[in-house]
Amino acid sequence: MNILALESSATACSVALCRDGELVAQFYQNSGLTHSRTLLPMVDSLLRSSGHTLEEVDVIAVAAGPGSFTGLRIGVATAKGLAWPGDKDCAPCSTLESMAWPLAHLEGRVIVCAMDARRNQVYNALFLATGEGLERLSPDRAISLAELGEELKKWEKPKIVVGDGAELCYNTLQEQVPGLSLAPRHLRMQSAWGVARAALELAAAGRLVKGGALTPVYHRLSQAERERLEKIKQEGEHGNV
Repeated sequence: MNILALESSATACSVALCRDGELVAQFYQNSGLTHSRTLLPMVDSLLRSSGHTLEEVDVIAVAAGPGSFTGLRIGVATAKGLAWPGDKDCAPCSTLESMAWPLAHLEGRVIVCAMDARRNQVYNALFLATGEGLERLSPDRAISLAELGEELKKWEKPKIVVGDGAELCYNTLQEQVPGLSLAPRHLRMQSAWGVARAALELAAAGRLVKGGALTPVYHRLSQAERERLEKIKQEGEHGNV
């Protein structure tokens, strides 16, 4: 099975080609350019340089969320466009599970996935590394750093933090959570390889979908939506006076 994976959930952007669980090629870019400018050219360059075509791809995988609202929309829209001509299967992968897969070999460690969600919150999920795979310990969620710290205190196993919010999480919680460490830099950030590995799990579970069913998973309302609801609430309160 050939899987083309896209990761655009945060500042960095990457694409990967995976064949039967083996990484064939991966392109990674953290240039500051918008994903709308970089993602498709990266896909084209990766396929050309690795001697493959889109027709040879069986599954289009994408980090579907949580993450940057704009980044997720670009990634999902790109996956839809790539899948549409050949009616290819798609894998809507959890961004948090995807970032945990490169650390699955650290058997016995609790992997703390963290993305900065602002407002003293992180997008987070916890996984136990089993050596060959992952055991999910919590759902994907938006959680305050204070709540996460209290939860992590309950785990006696060594804990390793990964993701673009890893330093924020570590710096905030290291003094109160025993056994907490940062993932090494080369494994810390989100990567398309992790998305491809998560896609294998979805394929094995029969949870692939067609492009028309792909949707971003935000886990929280956007700032504009929160402000709109707050305005409606205030107008309603004033109207009742």
